[in-house]
Amino acid sequence: MEFRFHRKETTASTNADAREGRPGDVFVAEFQTAGRGRLDHEWHAARGENLTFSVVLDAADMSPAEVATFPLVVGLAVTRAVGALLGSSFQVAVKWPNDVLVGGRKICGILCERNGDAVIAGVGLNVNQTDFPSEIAARATSLRLIAGSPFDRDGVLNGIIAEIGDMHSRWLRGGFAALRGAFAAVDCLKGREVAVLATDGDAAPIKGLCGGVQEDGSLLVGETRVYAGEAHVSEIGLTP
Repeated sequence: MEFRFHRKETTASTNADAREGRPGDVFVAEFQTAGRGRLDHEWHAARGENLTFSVVLDAADMSPAEVATFPLVVGLAVTRAVGALLGSSFQVAVKWPNDVLVGGRKICGILCERNGDAVIAGVGLNVNQTDFPSEIAARATSLRLIAGSPFDRDGVLNGIIAEIGDMHSRWLRGGFAALRGAFAAVDCLKGREVAVLATDGDAAPIKGLCGGVQEDGSLLVGETRVYAGEAHVSEIGLTP
């Protein structure tokens, strides 16, 4: 797929911009005034230091159930791209349903939404930011903090877009099931005791041994499949 880049200094939301786009369009902003993550969480990003972008991709032949797995597909793509940048010395992992972590700290958040026959993937990646708000400083990181030197953001963006394009093609051919094995290899929840606060109806946390992400994108906790929620991994003290 050929990608077309549209850049702004400031925008309310790149996902909102992307609703006017077509498959292959990538909307990039130096700063978002109304950037939001999943469940309407605020996304903290310093102007000109990180990557905030949204890419529009074809989903015309994909069912709503398959589109619901797309954040996992994008998470896998970002994990592969970040892993290639940092090398094998660093543990880059996906945290269901939409985060990428390095060494247990969040480096990337993902927000996907369907828009007609397309799916919009919004990505916020901490690249060169070194100072974070006090409320998230202990659980956030960036490429620069990890590697000790700044990164060229355009190079990082191009690497991520290439991986998203590859993962998207495989997803179109075989759904998330075709990528589940690759996802399992970088899944930071699988095999750990977790507590998940579900957002699809159950107010009580669901606790148990995590069996990993299933073919339908759900998280298996004990014998329960969770389709939406916030996960806490007790061994490493992650907070949602």
